[in-house]
Amino acid sequence: MPRATLSSTITRFLRYMATERNASDLTIKAYREDLIGFAQWISGNEEGSTSVDALTPLHLRQFQSALQQADYAKTTISRKLASLRSFFKFAMREGTAKSNPAKPLRNPRQNRKLPLVLSNDEIGRLLTTPSAHDPAGLRDRAILETMYSAGLRVSELVGLRDGDLDFSQGITRVRGKGRKERISPLGSYAVEAIRSYAARRTRSAKTEILGQAAPVFVNRFGNILTTRSVGRMLDKYIAAAELDTRTSPHTLRHSFATHLLDRGADIRSVQELLGHKSLTTTQIYTHVSATNLRTIYEQAHPRAQ
Repeated sequence: MPRATLSSTITRFLRYMATERNASDLTIKAYREDLIGFAQWISGNEEGSTSVDALTPLHLRQFQSALQQADYAKTTISRKLASLRSFFKFAMREGTAKSNPAKPLRNPRQNRKLPLVLSNDEIGRLLTTPSAHDPAGLRDRAILETMYSAGLRVSELVGLRDGDLDFSQGITRVRGKGRKERISPLGSYAVEAIRSYAARRTRSAKTEILGQAAPVFVNRFGNILTTRSVGRMLDKYIAAAELDTRTSPHTLRHSFATHLLDRGADIRSVQELLGHKSLTTTQIYTHVSATNLRTIYEQAHPRAQ
């Protein structure tokens, strides 16, 4: 039996992730870029076609070293190594590799940066910047209120459908990473903003003809928004509200989590609300809250400085 080539195994792995693991399009895209990049590096550094079972930890250490020398970000290197671990785990399962050469590798130590968080006053200024007197302003206000109220990723926001909303209970169904679903609460401000916008929303004739579930947020033609268009929309209001130019759609999610913790929410509850698989991912917000507490202490305590 011929030895499995790297290229053919990558193809089967991507098909497996899409069909059996139900991975998102973005996840598949990241795996494809990481694995093809590795395959190209191998072909440029090894003579002949390298089979999957011929790859060793030394090959992967050399690849990691090449990434570091090329000044790739530590987070990018860690992601590429994670992709390789998953790939070789699959290869072992199907019998094309006897071991996982990526398993012994260690991710580079991260210089973890605290996320940018808007204050309560800044959030209030941003959410009230869109006009409440025209359809575009009503939509944009509803988008901002919903993202902050439910702590949504921008991809989760544009994926919302009318059937996901339950105004009577103040909740919405959210499709998160890996297509995992969760229920997120909607505050009264978000509910009112969505209702005001929906009353004047443009409907897509194509959506109605095909009988598809209508997206909650649409462009002026009645079609679903893209994550990029939401980012451009936010940039406009950031400038108008004179906020930090580093503010992004994800800043609203960071602010949502930090403000909950600042007001005494349990970190496990915040983890569920964010849809984080690991509590470790959520714990960064406890550091942000601690920083806020330190600032308040230094401003208020007579012997702090």
